[in-house]
Amino acid sequence: MNLELSWCSLYPDHSSLDDGCYSLILKGRKGGSFKMVEPCKTQPCKKPRKERNREKLPSNAESAETMQEQIWKEFPEDLFEAVIARLPVATVFRFRSVCRKWNSLLAADSFSQHYADVPQGHPWFYTIAHENFNSGAMYDPSLKKWHHPTMPSLPSKVIVLPVASAGGLVCFLDIGHKNFYVCNPLTQSFKELPARSVRVWSRVAVGMTLNGNSSSDGYKILWLGCDGEHEVYDSMKDNWFRLGSIPSSVKLPLSLNFRSQSVSIKNTLYFMRLDPEGVVSYDMKSGVWKQFAIPAPPYLTDHSLAECGGRVILVGLLTKNAATCVCVWELQRMTLLWKEVDRMPNIWCLEFYGKHVRMTCLGNKGLIMLSLRSKQMNRLVTYDVLSKEWKKVPGCVRPNGKRKQWIACGTAFHPSPTVLA
Repeated sequence: MNLELSWCSLYPDHSSLDDGCYSLILKGRKGGSFKMVEPCKTQPCKKPRKERNREKLPSNAESAETMQEQIWKEFPEDLFEAVIARLPVATVFRFRSVCRKWNSLLAADSFSQHYADVPQGHPWFYTIAHENFNSGAMYDPSLKKWHHPTMPSLPSKVIVLPVASAGGLVCFLDIGHKNFYVCNPLTQSFKELPARSVRVWSRVAVGMTLNGNSSSDGYKILWLGCDGEHEVYDSMKDNWFRLGSIPSSVKLPLSLNFRSQSVSIKNTLYFMRLDPEGVVSYDMKSGVWKQFAIPAPPYLTDHSLAECGGRVILVGLLTKNAATCVCVWELQRMTLLWKEVDRMPNIWCLEFYGKHVRMTCLGNKGLIMLSLRSKQMNRLVTYDVLSKEWKKVPGCVRPNGKRKQWIACGTAFHPSPTVLA
């Protein structure tokens, strides 16, 4: 016959024994022997994570846990600014809240110079949603994140649209084609341009270039109407002027393609025209106009100009029967013909089959953003011209909102925390 007995004993005051509960199981055997099983100890108290990590460190690591203040005092100021200038733009703005010195760093001329020396990365995109024209949204492709800045300086009672950009600045034009505004969407540096000397109420195309290598040298803005009327704004002189008239070799009216944004390569602006098919260019320094007759690819519907590394790019929809595909062409300078260089993946294009798809180009500076929509579909994609990589863009949802917004228009700009309007 087996006899099983459990016994619990506590030794709160005995220093040689650990606190806990012991189970003693006795079993009757022929020899009268007994067997003791392993003791069952209670779990020790959990220590804070900081204390546990400190125990893992070497004895001299505790002093190195916080860097000595003297090291930062002797850190070279120019090297410090050079390091900060190479951080992602979003990180630079987060660092502003660390201390007053870092907050005032963006206004320093030395930091502006360091930031200007850093090679430009992918542009951001400033867009306007169809549901809310008076509120913009910025997309950061490196983080795949939407930002929703407040632009209190822009007029709230008039619809203003982003039409061009250069050097971190975005040019806005009101829907009545009367007033121009220039703004840095990151810092909200704002400027309303003086009234134009020529009153044009019809739709106009707009282009923007820098006077030099950086925005500190100023910028120029050109507006162009289909009848050939045009003016140039110079930020260094703060007025509008006109260098001659369009030569007779350029056919008027221009029949501009207003669905296509202008392209700026160095000092030259390029505009898409429909009749005759081709491109019109204007040199902002010399004031020289040129016209290039370039036949469009067959079955081309919505399309827009783009640029990458000094090359003129065309992106558009090819629609034949019920099939639709997004294609990319590069302008061959010798033959003045469009050469196809890439297409959207076929599996993506299958989604367009049998649908009436419209395309809007929201940015055309190396990284292209496209809005592709129909009654049953609303897609945003980006295309990297250099790497030939297509990516889907997450939907734009406003803070505290639930529904994805339909992006109506936009423009690409290189974000800069230092440039002033």
